[in-house]
Amino acid sequence: MRLRPLIFLLLLCGGVQAADVVTVAVASNFKSTATHLANRFLEETGHAVRLSSGSTGKLYTQIINGAPFDVFLAADAERPALLEASGVAVPGSRFTYATGSLVLFSIRVTDCMAALQDEDAGFVAMANPTISPYGKAARQYLAGEGIWESVSARAVYGENITQAWQFAFTGNAVVGFAARAQMRAAPREPACSQEIPTGTHDPLDQQAVLLNAGNDAARAFLDFLRSESAGELIEQDGYEVSE
Repeated sequence: MRLRPLIFLLLLCGGVQAADVVTVAVASNFKSTATHLANRFLEETGHAVRLSSGSTGKLYTQIINGAPFDVFLAADAERPALLEASGVAVPGSRFTYATGSLVLFSIRVTDCMAALQDEDAGFVAMANPTISPYGKAARQYLAGEGIWESVSARAVYGENITQAWQFAFTGNAVVGFAARAQMRAAPREPACSQEIPTGTHDPLDQQAVLLNAGNDAARAFLDFLRSESAGELIEQDGYEVSE
């Protein structure tokens, strides 16, 4: 009987340790990389990371409506800045953790650009431009090329860039836009792929921001995200990292 208070104390202490969990809202294109980072962070610190992925726009809406995330890893700089300006995010916590690239690819044809420009070639897969930064970048590129109207007439929209990638990689769309990191992780080589020049759309600077100032593990995760160890993993997956 005398052991019960000691057991209770040990369980309580164990609960404090188990409470060191970081809940992260992560843009869908970065989920695979975030999983690698979370595993290394757990190894180095003992803190667990719980990931919830989706389009940046959808996650942003969840956050402003009170979703209990500790960290937001967006695919743009705009929405983290809005959260910081509105006081939802912790002031001064925002930074660019990765810069992405947009790729046009196909598993069905060997000339991606010809299929993109051919109105009879079939569907074009892209992420929804209103909620996905990668979809917005694709629309900007197409508008600059003067073919947005013709392409939008046969576009199929994924809720996020991962879903758009799936549409094209399964062959349901003749060509599709994806993140370069997704192409590196693809199970097989596409028939054609072409990286879209960065100057044809807004930079895909992906920013992180702290949402829960009281979670020390969340602060530690953001510090880790800026580390050389994390930067190596991010670059290996096809992103650029600022010095």
